[in-house]
Amino acid sequence: MALTAASASCSRLLSSLPLSPRGISGNYGLLRIRTVVSQRPFSPLPEIRASPDPIDFSGRCLRFGGWNEMLRRRGSKGGELGVPAAAAADADGVVEPAKSLSERFPALVTGSFFMTWYFSNIVFNILNKKVYNYFPYPRFVAFIHLLVGVIYCLVCWSLGLPKRAPIDKEFLLLLTPVAFCHALGHVMTNVSFASVAVSFTHTIKALEPFFNAAASQFVLGHQIPFPLWLSLAPVVFGVSMASLTELSFNWTGFISAMVANFAFTYRSLYLKKAMTGMDSANVCAYTAMIALVFCFPPALLIDGPQLMQHGFRDAIAKVGLAKLVSDLFWVGLFFHLDNQLAVSTLERVSPLTHAVGSVLKRVVVIVLSTIVFGNKITTQTAIGTAIAITGVAIYSLIRANMEEENQNAAAT
Repeated sequence: MALTAASASCSRLLSSLPLSPRGISGNYGLLRIRTVVSQRPFSPLPEIRASPDPIDFSGRCLRFGGWNEMLRRRGSKGGELGVPAAAAADADGVVEPAKSLSERFPALVTGSFFMTWYFSNIVFNILNKKVYNYFPYPRFVAFIHLLVGVIYCLVCWSLGLPKRAPIDKEFLLLLTPVAFCHALGHVMTNVSFASVAVSFTHTIKALEPFFNAAASQFVLGHQIPFPLWLSLAPVVFGVSMASLTELSFNWTGFISAMVANFAFTYRSLYLKKAMTGMDSANVCAYTAMIALVFCFPPALLIDGPQLMQHGFRDAIAKVGLAKLVSDLFWVGLFFHLDNQLAVSTLERVSPLTHAVGSVLKRVVVIVLSTIVFGNKITTQTAIGTAIAITGVAIYSLIRANMEEENQNAAAT
C-alpha cells in the first residue's frame, strides 16, 4: 500500500511541472528521481546465487580435473585401470605420441641387429664353401654375389626403401676406386675360400688391421700410437704360427687372402675420400653396381671357358639345375645382407661395441666352419689362430677407445 501511494504522488508531481520542447530539462535543470524500495527482512523463497563455474552444455565431454589426472598417471604406467595411451590426453586435448619399439626396447633392437648380422655372415660362409665343393669357380661365383646384390638394390629403390640418391660424374669418379678395390678384394677372398678351409682364410684375414695401420701411417701420414702397433704383434705371430701347420695350406689360398687384405685396406682409404654425405645404403648400392662391372672380365675370361666346356654340366649332374640356381641366389643374397647389416649395426652402436662384435663374429665363423666341414687342425694351428684373434681383439679395443675419445673431444 505504501509503495502504491508513493507512485501516485510522484505521478501528480510530474504532471504539475511545465515541460519545455527540450523535454524535462529546461529552466528547472535535470530532474533525477530515485525510487528506493526497501527489501523485506525475510523472503519465503531461497536465495539463488550464480555459480562461478557454469555448467557447459556445448556437447563436449565433461572434464573432471583430478579424476582425469589420476587416469593419465595410471594409464601411462599401465596400472590396473588399463586406460589406453590414446586416452591420456591433457586438458587441451593434446595426445603424446607413442614411443616406437626401438625407443622402448633399444637393447632388444640392437641385439636383433647383431643376431641377424651374425646369422647372415655364418650362412654366407657355410653355404659359399658348400657351393665350391661342387662348383669350384670362384670368379664367376663372386660375380653372381654382386649381381644378386645389385638386383636386390634395384628392387629396394623401386619400392622407395631407401629412396635412390642421385649421382653425378664427380661422385662417380670418386666411387670408382672404391668399387675397384671392393671387386678385387671380393674376388680374391672367394679364390681363397675355394682353395683352403674357411677357418684358415679368416685367420689370414685377421691381418687386415695390420695393413690398415700400415697404410694409415705410411700412405696417409697418420701417426699410429705405439700401443696400437704393439697390439698387432700377436696378430702377425699367430697367423704365421697357424699357417706353418695348416693342413689345407696352399699358396693360392694364402696369397689370395693377402691380396684381399691389401684391397680392402685401400678400399677403406678411398671410401673416406668418397663419403660426401650420401647415406650408406646408396653408397653400398652404387659400389656394388660399379664393382659388378669390374668382376665381369675375370669371370668371363678365366672361368668362362671352363664353365662352357664342362663346369655347368658337371654341377648339374651332381646336384641338379634347381639346386645350383637356388644355392647361387641364396649365397648372393646373404652376402649382400651381411654387408648391409654390418653397416646398419655400426650405425646403432659405438665403435667399441662394433669392434667386439666383429671379433666375436670371426671366432664364431672359424669354430662353426671347422665343425660343419669336419676340418682337422693341428694343435699349433689352433693355438696360432687363438693368438691371432686375441691380438685382433686387443687392437680393436684400443682403436675403438681412441675413436670414441676423438668423437667426444670433437663434440665438446
